[in-house]
Amino acid sequence: MGLIRSCFTFLTGTTCGIYLAQNYDVPDMRKLVLMGLAIGRQYEEIYRKSKKKSDSD
Repeated sequence: MGLIRSCFTFLTGTTCGIYLAQNYDVPDMRKLVLMGLAIGRQYEEIYRKSKKKSDSD
């Protein structure tokens, strides 16, 4: 019974996703993720603490 329930859930989600993608303006998730990573890298470079040299160097 678990296999039938999981297949039904998967097929229902897939069908709803296809419907939404065809009828609504859904943003491209890859572009959003890449933009978020780029912004995170910029913040990291701006606010990164400078490395301090130790006495053994």
